Amino acid sequence: MRFATISTSSGPVAAVLLNDGRFLPVAAACEAAGVASRALRQGGMQAVIEGGAPALEELAVLVARANGGEASLSALTVADPKLMAPLPTPRKNVFCVGRNYAEHIAEGARAQNTTVAVTEVPVYFTKPCTAVIGPGATVPIFPHVSTQIDYEVELAIIIGTAGRDIPNERALDHVWGYTILNDVTARDVQRRHGGQYFKGKGLDGSCPMGPVIVTSDEVANPQALALRCLVNGEIRQNSTTAQMIFDIPTLIASLSEGLTLEPGDILATGTPSGVGYAMTPPNFLKDGDEVTCEIEGIGRLTNPVRTV
Repeated sequence: MRFATISTSSGPVAAVLLNDGRFLPVAAACEAAGVASRALRQGGMQAVIEGGAPALEELAVLVARANGGEASLSALTVADPKLMAPLPTPRKNVFCVGRNYAEHIAEGARAQNTTVAVTEVPVYFTKPCTAVIGPGATVPIFPHVSTQIDYEVELAIIIGTAGRDIPNERALDHVWGYTILNDVTARDVQRRHGGQYFKGKGLDGSCPMGPVIVTSDEVANPQALALRCLVNGEIRQNSTTAQMIFDIPTLIASLSEGLTLEPGDILATGTPSGVGYAMTPPNFLKDGDEVTCEIEGIGRLTNPVRTV
Protein backbone atom coordinates (compact mmCIF):
# COMPACT_ATOMS: atom_id res chain seq x y z
CA MET A 1 0.00 0.00 0.00
CA ARG A 2 0.94 3.62 -0.49
CA PHE A 3 0.32 6.01 2.39
CA ALA A 4 0.33 9.79 2.56
CA THR A 5 -0.44 12.39 5.19
CA ILE A 6 -2.95 14.89 3.88
CA SER A 7 -3.79 18.31 5.25
CA THR A 8 -7.39 18.79 6.40
CA SER A 9 -9.28 21.45 8.34
CA SER A 10 -8.93 19.27 11.43
CA GLY A 11 -5.20 18.67 10.98
CA PRO A 12 -2.92 16.06 9.39
CA VAL A 13 -4.64 12.80 8.47
CA ALA A 14 -3.17 9.50 7.29
CA ALA A 15 -4.64 8.34 3.99
CA VAL A 16 -4.09 5.42 1.64
CA LEU A 17 -3.90 5.69 -2.14
CA LEU A 18 -6.59 3.87 -4.13
CA ASN A 19 -6.40 2.47 -7.65
CA ASP A 20 -8.14 5.50 -9.15
CA GLY A 21 -5.60 7.93 -7.70
CA ARG A 22 -7.87 9.18 -4.93
CA PHE A 23 -6.92 9.04 -1.26
CA LEU A 24 -8.98 7.29 1.41
CA PRO A 25 -8.60 8.84 4.90
CA VAL A 26 -7.82 5.95 7.21
CA ALA A 27 -9.66 6.97 10.39
CA ALA A 28 -12.80 8.10 8.59
CA ALA A 29 -12.92 4.87 6.61
CA CYS A 30 -12.63 2.81 9.79
CA GLU A 31 -15.41 4.76 11.45
CA ALA A 32 -17.69 4.34 8.43
CA ALA A 33 -16.99 0.62 8.21
CA GLY A 34 -17.12 -0.06 11.95
CA VAL A 35 -13.50 -1.15 12.21
CA ALA A 36 -12.46 -1.01 15.87
CA SER A 37 -8.67 -0.85 15.44
CA ARG A 38 -7.34 1.87 17.76
CA ALA A 39 -4.24 2.30 15.61
CA LEU A 40 -6.29 3.03 12.51
CA ARG A 41 -8.94 5.14 14.24
CA GLN A 42 -6.34 7.43 15.81
CA GLY A 43 -5.89 9.02 12.40
CA GLY A 44 -2.16 9.73 12.20
CA MET A 45 0.61 8.00 10.26
CA GLN A 46 2.62 7.27 13.40
CA ALA A 47 -0.29 5.30 14.85
CA VAL A 48 -0.77 3.35 11.63
CA ILE A 49 2.90 2.36 11.67
CA GLU A 50 2.74 1.38 15.33
CA GLY A 51 -0.28 -0.79 14.52
CA GLY A 52 2.02 -3.10 12.59
CA ALA A 53 0.87 -6.00 10.43
CA PRO A 54 -2.57 -6.40 12.09
CA ALA A 55 -3.48 -2.79 11.25
CA LEU A 56 -2.31 -3.20 7.65
CA GLU A 57 -4.31 -6.40 7.28
CA GLU A 58 -7.50 -4.72 8.50
CA LEU A 59 -6.88 -1.73 6.28
CA ALA A 60 -6.23 -3.92 3.23
CA VAL A 61 -9.81 -5.20 3.50
CA LEU A 62 -11.16 -1.64 3.53
CA VAL A 63 -8.98 -0.66 0.59
CA ALA A 64 -10.28 -3.62 -1.42
CA ARG A 65 -13.85 -2.59 -0.64
CA ALA A 66 -13.15 1.03 -1.59
CA ASN A 67 -11.46 -0.03 -4.83
CA GLY A 68 -14.54 -2.13 -5.50
CA GLY A 69 -16.71 0.98 -5.36
CA GLU A 70 -18.42 0.61 -2.00
CA ALA A 71 -20.43 3.82 -1.74
CA SER A 72 -19.90 4.53 1.97
CA LEU A 73 -16.12 4.48 1.47
CA SER A 74 -16.04 6.12 -1.96
CA ALA A 75 -17.87 9.10 -0.48
CA LEU A 76 -14.92 9.71 1.85
CA THR A 77 -12.19 9.77 -0.79
CA VAL A 78 -10.21 12.90 -1.65
CA ALA A 79 -9.18 13.56 -5.24
CA ASP A 80 -6.44 16.16 -4.97
CA PRO A 81 -5.39 16.70 -1.36
CA LYS A 82 -2.58 18.87 -0.11
CA LEU A 83 0.16 16.40 0.78
CA MET A 84 2.32 16.88 3.84
CA ALA A 85 5.47 14.99 4.76
CA PRO A 86 4.32 11.41 5.45
CA LEU A 87 5.51 11.86 9.04
CA PRO A 88 5.10 15.64 9.48
CA THR A 89 6.41 15.71 13.05
CA PRO A 90 8.67 12.73 13.63
CA ARG A 91 9.15 11.71 17.23
CA LYS A 92 12.92 11.76 16.80
CA ASN A 93 15.49 13.47 14.65
CA VAL A 94 15.85 11.90 11.22
CA PHE A 95 18.77 9.48 11.14
CA CYS A 96 21.03 9.98 8.12
CA VAL A 97 24.05 8.30 6.55
CA GLY A 98 26.96 10.17 5.00
CA ARG A 99 29.44 8.95 2.38
CA ASN A 100 27.50 5.87 1.28
CA TYR A 101 28.11 6.11 -2.50
CA ALA A 102 31.68 5.79 -3.77
CA GLU A 103 31.24 8.25 -6.65
CA HIS A 104 29.86 10.87 -4.26
CA ILE A 105 32.91 10.44 -2.03
CA ALA A 106 35.16 10.81 -5.07
CA GLU A 107 33.47 13.96 -6.36
CA GLY A 108 33.68 15.53 -2.92
CA ALA A 109 37.39 14.77 -2.71
CA ARG A 110 37.99 16.36 -6.12
CA ALA A 111 35.96 19.45 -5.23
CA GLN A 112 37.91 19.94 -2.00
CA ASN A 113 41.26 18.91 -3.51
CA THR A 114 41.81 16.35 -0.80
CA THR A 115 41.69 12.63 -0.16
CA VAL A 116 38.56 11.15 1.38
CA ALA A 117 38.70 7.44 2.12
CA VAL A 118 35.77 5.05 2.31
CA THR A 119 35.07 4.42 5.99
CA GLU A 120 35.06 0.92 7.45
CA VAL A 121 31.71 1.55 9.15
CA PRO A 122 28.78 3.84 8.26
CA VAL A 123 28.93 7.55 9.15
CA TYR A 124 25.76 8.74 10.90
CA PHE A 125 24.27 12.14 11.68
CA THR A 126 20.76 13.50 12.21
CA LYS A 127 18.47 16.22 10.93
CA PRO A 128 16.10 17.89 13.44
CA CYS A 129 12.33 17.46 13.24
CA THR A 130 12.01 21.19 12.44
CA ALA A 131 13.78 20.54 9.13
CA VAL A 132 10.99 18.26 7.84
CA ILE A 133 8.68 19.61 5.13
CA GLY A 134 6.40 17.98 2.59
CA PRO A 135 5.89 17.93 -1.17
CA GLY A 136 5.44 21.39 -2.66
CA ALA A 137 6.61 23.14 0.49
CA THR A 138 9.28 25.79 0.12
CA VAL A 139 12.94 25.04 0.74
CA PRO A 140 14.07 28.33 2.28
CA ILE A 141 17.38 30.06 1.63
CA PHE A 142 18.58 32.19 4.53
CA PRO A 143 21.19 34.39 2.82
CA HIS A 144 22.50 35.71 6.13
CA VAL A 145 23.31 32.10 7.05
CA SER A 146 24.24 30.39 3.77
CA THR A 147 24.79 31.08 0.08
CA GLN A 148 25.66 27.48 -0.77
CA ILE A 149 22.44 25.48 -0.53
CA ASP A 150 22.68 22.05 -2.16
CA TYR A 151 20.42 19.07 -2.88
CA GLU A 152 20.83 15.33 -2.18
CA VAL A 153 18.28 12.73 -3.29
CA GLU A 154 18.06 9.78 -0.89
CA LEU A 155 16.02 6.65 -0.24
CA ALA A 156 14.64 6.81 3.29
CA ILE A 157 13.65 3.81 5.39
CA ILE A 158 10.72 3.89 7.80
CA ILE A 159 11.15 1.52 10.74
CA GLY A 160 8.09 -0.52 11.67
CA THR A 161 9.29 -2.96 14.32
CA ALA A 162 11.36 -1.90 17.30
CA GLY A 163 14.71 -3.49 17.91
CA ARG A 164 18.21 -3.13 19.32
CA ASP A 165 21.28 -5.05 18.13
CA ILE A 166 19.30 -6.16 15.09
CA PRO A 167 21.07 -8.96 13.15
CA ASN A 168 21.89 -8.17 9.54
CA GLU A 169 19.90 -11.15 8.29
CA ARG A 170 16.73 -9.94 10.03
CA ALA A 171 17.14 -6.21 9.42
CA LEU A 172 14.61 -5.92 6.59
CA ASP A 173 11.95 -7.49 8.85
CA HIS A 174 12.07 -4.22 10.83
CA VAL A 175 11.30 -2.02 7.79
CA TRP A 176 7.72 -0.75 7.46
CA GLY A 177 8.21 1.16 4.24
CA TYR A 178 10.22 3.51 2.06
CA THR A 179 9.96 7.15 1.00
CA ILE A 180 11.98 9.87 -0.75
CA LEU A 181 14.08 12.38 1.17
CA ASN A 182 16.04 15.41 -0.03
CA ASP A 183 18.97 16.02 2.32
CA VAL A 184 19.25 19.76 1.61
CA THR A 185 22.65 20.97 2.80
CA ALA A 186 24.25 24.35 3.47
CA ARG A 187 27.80 23.52 2.35
CA ASP A 188 29.41 26.70 3.67
CA VAL A 189 27.79 26.25 7.08
CA GLN A 190 28.90 22.63 7.12
CA ARG A 191 32.53 23.64 6.58
CA ARG A 192 32.32 26.67 8.84
CA HIS A 193 31.44 24.38 11.74
CA GLY A 194 34.42 22.10 11.33
CA GLY A 195 33.04 19.83 8.64
CA GLN A 196 30.55 18.12 10.95
CA TYR A 197 27.17 17.51 9.38
CA PHE A 198 24.50 18.54 11.87
CA LYS A 199 24.43 22.34 11.61
CA GLY A 200 24.82 22.51 7.84
CA LYS A 201 22.14 19.88 7.30
CA GLY A 202 19.77 20.98 10.05
CA LEU A 203 18.38 24.31 8.87
CA ASP A 204 14.62 24.81 8.79
CA GLY A 205 13.04 23.29 5.68
CA SER A 206 16.13 21.25 4.83
CA CYS A 207 14.44 17.85 4.92
CA PRO A 208 11.72 17.52 2.27
CA MET A 209 10.07 14.09 2.40
CA GLY A 210 7.36 12.28 0.48
CA PRO A 211 5.14 12.21 -1.37
CA VAL A 212 4.17 8.79 0.02
CA ILE A 213 5.46 5.89 2.06
CA VAL A 214 5.36 2.65 0.09
CA THR A 215 5.03 -0.36 2.38
CA SER A 216 7.92 -2.81 2.27
CA ASP A 217 5.86 -5.62 0.74
CA GLU A 218 5.54 -3.55 -2.44
CA VAL A 219 9.29 -2.99 -2.81
CA ALA A 220 10.73 -6.28 -4.03
CA ASN A 221 14.37 -5.19 -3.86
CA PRO A 222 15.23 -1.85 -2.22
CA GLN A 223 18.82 -2.27 -3.47
CA ALA A 224 17.75 -2.07 -7.12
CA LEU A 225 15.89 1.24 -7.31
CA ALA A 226 16.77 4.01 -9.77
CA LEU A 227 17.02 7.44 -8.16
CA ARG A 228 17.42 10.88 -9.74
CA CYS A 229 17.48 14.54 -8.79
CA LEU A 230 16.53 17.28 -11.23
CA VAL A 231 16.92 21.04 -10.84
CA ASN A 232 14.62 23.04 -13.12
CA GLY A 233 14.22 19.90 -15.23
CA GLU A 234 17.97 19.31 -15.63
CA ILE A 235 19.16 15.91 -14.41
CA ARG A 236 21.85 16.40 -11.78
CA GLN A 237 21.92 13.03 -10.01
CA ASN A 238 21.19 9.73 -11.74
CA SER A 239 22.09 6.46 -10.05
CA THR A 240 20.72 3.38 -8.36
CA THR A 241 20.55 2.13 -4.78
CA ALA A 242 22.67 -0.83 -5.90
CA GLN A 243 25.63 1.55 -5.69
CA MET A 244 25.41 1.93 -1.91
CA ILE A 245 28.63 1.07 -0.08
CA PHE A 246 26.73 -0.14 2.97
CA ASP A 247 23.45 -1.83 2.05
CA ILE A 248 20.23 -1.35 3.97
CA PRO A 249 20.55 -4.41 6.25
CA THR A 250 24.07 -3.32 7.17
CA LEU A 251 22.91 0.21 7.97
CA ILE A 252 20.09 -1.00 10.20
CA ALA A 253 22.28 -3.55 11.97
CA SER A 254 25.04 -1.00 12.54
CA LEU A 255 22.79 1.84 13.69
CA SER A 256 20.90 -0.41 16.10
CA GLU A 257 24.03 -1.55 17.93
CA GLY A 258 23.22 -0.53 21.50
CA LEU A 259 20.59 1.90 20.16
CA THR A 260 16.90 1.02 20.02
CA LEU A 261 15.15 1.76 16.75
CA GLU A 262 11.42 2.36 17.14
CA PRO A 263 8.36 2.41 14.89
CA GLY A 264 8.29 5.63 12.87
CA ASP A 265 12.05 6.17 12.99
CA ILE A 266 13.40 7.46 9.68
CA LEU A 267 16.79 6.53 8.22
CA ALA A 268 18.06 8.27 5.06
CA THR A 269 20.56 6.04 3.29
CA GLY A 270 22.94 8.46 1.55
CA THR A 271 23.17 10.22 -1.80
CA PRO A 272 24.93 9.45 -5.10
CA SER A 273 27.17 11.75 -7.11
CA GLY A 274 25.99 14.83 -8.97
CA VAL A 275 25.62 17.35 -6.16
CA GLY A 276 25.95 21.05 -6.92
CA TYR A 277 29.07 21.83 -4.92
CA ALA A 278 31.10 19.25 -6.88
CA MET A 279 30.23 20.74 -10.29
CA THR A 280 32.72 22.92 -12.19
CA PRO A 281 32.01 25.65 -11.34
CA PRO A 282 29.88 24.83 -8.27
CA ASN A 283 26.17 25.26 -8.96
CA PHE A 284 24.15 25.89 -5.82
CA LEU A 285 20.41 26.29 -5.48
CA LYS A 286 19.05 29.81 -5.88
CA ASP A 287 15.79 31.68 -5.46
CA GLY A 288 13.21 30.47 -7.97
CA ASP A 289 14.71 27.01 -8.54
CA GLU A 290 12.60 23.86 -8.43
CA VAL A 291 14.09 20.60 -7.17
CA THR A 292 12.58 17.21 -8.01
CA CYS A 293 13.76 13.97 -6.42
CA GLU A 294 12.61 10.72 -8.02
CA ILE A 295 12.90 7.12 -6.84
CA GLU A 296 11.65 4.21 -8.87
CA GLY A 297 8.49 2.66 -7.46
CA ILE A 298 7.90 5.51 -4.99
CA GLY A 299 7.32 8.65 -7.04
CA ARG A 300 8.45 12.27 -7.31
CA LEU A 301 9.12 14.81 -4.58
CA THR A 302 9.15 18.39 -5.87
CA ASN A 303 9.91 21.55 -3.87
CA PRO A 304 10.41 25.19 -4.86
CA VAL A 305 13.38 27.12 -3.51
CA ARG A 306 12.86 30.67 -2.21
CA THR A 307 14.96 33.29 -0.45
CA VAL A 308 13.43 34.34 2.85
